[in-house]
Amino acid sequence: MDLFDKLEGRPGPLGQFTSDGYGYYTFPKLEGPLGPEMKFNGKDVVVWSINDYLGVGNHPRVRQVDKEAAEKYGLSAPMGARLMTGNSDEHEALERELADFVHKPEALLLNFGYQGIMSVIHALVDRNDFLIYDELSHACIVDGKQLAMAEKSVFKHNDIESLEKQLKRASSKLKPNSSILVVTEGVFGMTGDLGKLEEIIALKEKYPFRLLVDDAHGFGTLGHDGSGAGTQLGCHEGIDIYFGTFAKAVALIGAFVATEPRVIEFLKANARSQIFAKSLPLPIVVSARERLKLIRENPQWREKLWENTNKLRSGLLNLGYNVLPSESPVTPVLTSGSTELCKTIMRVMREEHGVFVSGVAYPVVPKGMVLIRLIPMASHTDEHIEKTLNAFEAIKPIALEKLEEKISA
Repeated sequence: MDLFDKLEGRPGPLGQFTSDGYGYYTFPKLEGPLGPEMKFNGKDVVVWSINDYLGVGNHPRVRQVDKEAAEKYGLSAPMGARLMTGNSDEHEALERELADFVHKPEALLLNFGYQGIMSVIHALVDRNDFLIYDELSHACIVDGKQLAMAEKSVFKHNDIESLEKQLKRASSKLKPNSSILVVTEGVFGMTGDLGKLEEIIALKEKYPFRLLVDDAHGFGTLGHDGSGAGTQLGCHEGIDIYFGTFAKAVALIGAFVATEPRVIEFLKANARSQIFAKSLPLPIVVSARERLKLIRENPQWREKLWENTNKLRSGLLNLGYNVLPSESPVTPVLTSGSTELCKTIMRVMREEHGVFVSGVAYPVVPKGMVLIRLIPMASHTDEHIEKTLNAFEAIKPIALEKLEEKISA
């Protein structure tokens, strides 16, 4: 069978949406300056679907530094992978600042979060090792698991008993050259709950393993200083390998891994997505340094982010919505219904109320459920929150009808 013919008949679980809803439900275009208010299809909307948690992406200082760095370096320099010709003082300075920010000895800068963690997982374990991961891990971890040569097993989401079962099984099969790596998330991006890091770390007293935490949503937002979920939970030292991305709180391309110097030294020579890829352009690196500096200088941004999160969440709960018990700014609203209901909610909110929300249905969530995920930002105002809550009040007959029927039944 011709490969292209086969692909045409196998669209995948999201294929129908990328075709039928292109430009609206999928691949929408938010235009204008990055912020809590943007334009969609020519209309002003309040946006709850971007991850610029601290509102740093359009900060005047950031815009100025971006402009100056682009003029100074252009977007090509440095050319080549860092291992060969793509290193610079700016890259190394950013790594030192990242390690200091997350209280780890050293850090390694990565081009992308998704590719970065895949490559880190792939590099860390070999065919003699055991890789154990949370079942709700992000797709990048799942894909990293697919690349890894280790024996893999999964534990039920945040279920310490399930994890211990897998640890006991792996420990019983250890050979002299075998190791165990446990992978989880600091914040689970769809539901907003935190990984049970304290309980996982406590298991180190019984089983020999290292812990890798993907803290994409916790970096910059959690902990008294923004250093992440481990600091928030009081167990940061127990995280052996900390992974953070710039795609959320820093509002930029790039990522990093922070851990012991000997591990960083190993990854420099074995993380294939970095060895065989051009390094981050200097304007991005310079901008990341400035953004990180701003985040450190403005702890009130985190306070405002949490203030907005709590106002939004309490308002939705008062309206009768089922807001999942998130422990992070991620605010997931769950209701009962079909893919059509999901599309209707998004359309009505955008067109009739000027509120841009994103929703998911099956196969991202179980059949019969709809999840509307809201991402508060420090830059949202009380007026934005009020307008959004009024919109949710208006759509209750649509959004909650089937849920109420299900409960009454």
